[in-house]
Amino acid sequence: MAAKRKSRKGPPRRASQEAFKAAKRSIPGGVNSPVRAFGSVGGTPLFIDRGKGCRIWDVDGNEYIDYVGSWGPLILGHAHPGVQRAMREAIKKGSSFGAPAEIETRLAETICRALPSVQKVRMVSSGTEATMSALRLARAHTGRDRILKFEGCYHGHSDGLLVGAGSGVATLGIPGSPGVPAAMTELTVQAPYNDLEAVAQAFARWPGEIACIIVEPVAGNMGCVLPRDGFLKGLRKLCDQEGALLIFDEVMTGFRVGRASAQGLYRVRPDLTCLGKVVGGGMPAAAYGGRNDLMRRIAPAGDVYQAGTLSGNPVAMAAGLATLERLAEPGVYEQLASRAQSLTDGLASLADEAGVPLTTACVGGMFGFSFHPGPIECFSHAQQNHEARFRRFFSRMLEGGINLAPSAYEAGFISLAHRAAEIDRTLEVARGALRAAARIR
Repeated sequence: MAAKRKSRKGPPRRASQEAFKAAKRSIPGGVNSPVRAFGSVGGTPLFIDRGKGCRIWDVDGNEYIDYVGSWGPLILGHAHPGVQRAMREAIKKGSSFGAPAEIETRLAETICRALPSVQKVRMVSSGTEATMSALRLARAHTGRDRILKFEGCYHGHSDGLLVGAGSGVATLGIPGSPGVPAAMTELTVQAPYNDLEAVAQAFARWPGEIACIIVEPVAGNMGCVLPRDGFLKGLRKLCDQEGALLIFDEVMTGFRVGRASAQGLYRVRPDLTCLGKVVGGGMPAAAYGGRNDLMRRIAPAGDVYQAGTLSGNPVAMAAGLATLERLAEPGVYEQLASRAQSLTDGLASLADEAGVPLTTACVGGMFGFSFHPGPIECFSHAQQNHEARFRRFFSRMLEGGINLAPSAYEAGFISLAHRAAEIDRTLEVARGALRAAARIR
């Protein structure tokens, strides 16, 4: 079933407009996460009523092919029957206990089997919590205070990581956030993504002070930026030489780009791994894990404290386990990669036809594009995206029934529910949207 054709004026969104007005009376900015507010693209955000497969419907009844997928978790598509069934069975027994449940162990074992670098894993409730906890563990293990991150990589909204954080803060046009003490950010060292020499220089400047490197192995918060050949292996070598830990933030790439995630795809074994999104199957769940000698420092086994009332919530664990079990079936990742490649190849071809510079990238079920001739290898490159063209393209795609992330700095996501027909329809709408974007100078 093809998405409805929309007029250039766009579909009616009166109900979304009224819902947004009502939300702003009780919720800051009318949204519970900033990028959702459509601030960088203009207009009123869609208020979603329901989703099924690769489609969503807003409160006005407009239908869209969805490439946001709740910002990545819904790799099986919206309202997947297997995930819903698992959640129903779990919630029949109770929604939360604040005590151990066997399903937590089942999901933990599934993660450990899939990721060779993870021998033990601790469940938490969000990606921010996972990265914050991993950094605490790295500092405790090394006895060092500084951390190194990369410009444009987002690792959640904890204080020390809101520096050069890409995505949300870049979309809002702010460098970080008021309320973050200078003492926190002074311990955060930055380097350009894909720049090993800059990392080596940082270690030379602060010898024996850097506890860890934290990196998105595929940067997904400045579009979709792939690591250069040798970059991740170079980080591993530098960490080994300098006595620092290597943390892969796989909140976005975990179980998204392959069964063994990005670390399996690029054959680099980090010391600690942060997971989220897909491991929760659309529910609030995340995790961090690594080698036994590191993870046994976590309380109550060790002295590094971390706790959470809803950590290991049984309904979220059921959703995550059902998702990972489906992803273990043969051919899943080949299908995701093929669909993403078809989409990005099609966009690149149509951009050439329209005479507009466009750089695309994809890996597994993750993709990105930028109105920039390329190459795009770091945040400074991503910032050269022609934002006015993106806004025009985004609005025309939305009018045509295609839902993309409302930010030039976000990756897009393919689900198993996206079929060739949806890709074809998306490219049909993109032809006109790219021609419209080309007229912006």
